[in-house]
Amino acid sequence: MNGLKPIVLLPARERVASELRKAILSKQIAAGEVLTLESVAEQLGVSATPVREAFQILARDGLIRLKTNKGAVVLGMTRERLREHYQVRAALESEACALCCEREADLSGIAHSVQSARSALEADNSARYGDFNQSFHYEIWKASGNEKLKSMLSELWNGLSMGVESTVSAYAQGSQREHEEILTALQARDAEQSRDAMRRHILRSLEDMLTRYE
Repeated sequence: MNGLKPIVLLPARERVASELRKAILSKQIAAGEVLTLESVAEQLGVSATPVREAFQILARDGLIRLKTNKGAVVLGMTRERLREHYQVRAALESEACALCCEREADLSGIAHSVQSARSALEADNSARYGDFNQSFHYEIWKASGNEKLKSMLSELWNGLSMGVESTVSAYAQGSQREHEEILTALQARDAEQSRDAMRRHILRSLEDMLTRYE
């Protein structure tokens, strides 16, 4: 057990933004709902600072409108804006994979995330898959060597993209298979194959999320 290392997750502000974005995209938080720094901080178990920073990220993304009293109004999401969000993610994240191959990046962090997720699923424990999923993508962004790209993708992250009929277990198994395929392409230093595998992975996530907008 001494050789194990923890998986790496996003900074606090991006994790908060991710939780809020996921809730808005999946309609768990409805358009018109008012969010406050205090309530969000309490629910997520963080201080007000990362919540305030997350509000700024989501406001730039057009998901909320900031209020003068430290709160925000949720603007909601449409099918078209959801599609645009995932198309941007697919373009940027597939390019991150290609950069990993082109610069022959250290893939150990990516491989560790995949192995950690695999071990958890083999033990029939899908509860933490959201963390493993986040770590897998974050490790790719880091390995790309492009700080601007990593920053942009961090601010676009929205967690598990589950459809209305998905279970965490079924989603995790399918997502893990796609992660394994992406890792294999990265290890082969095949820029085109890794780019294509990631693009299909993100656009499949889009199709899952679109089931919430029918």
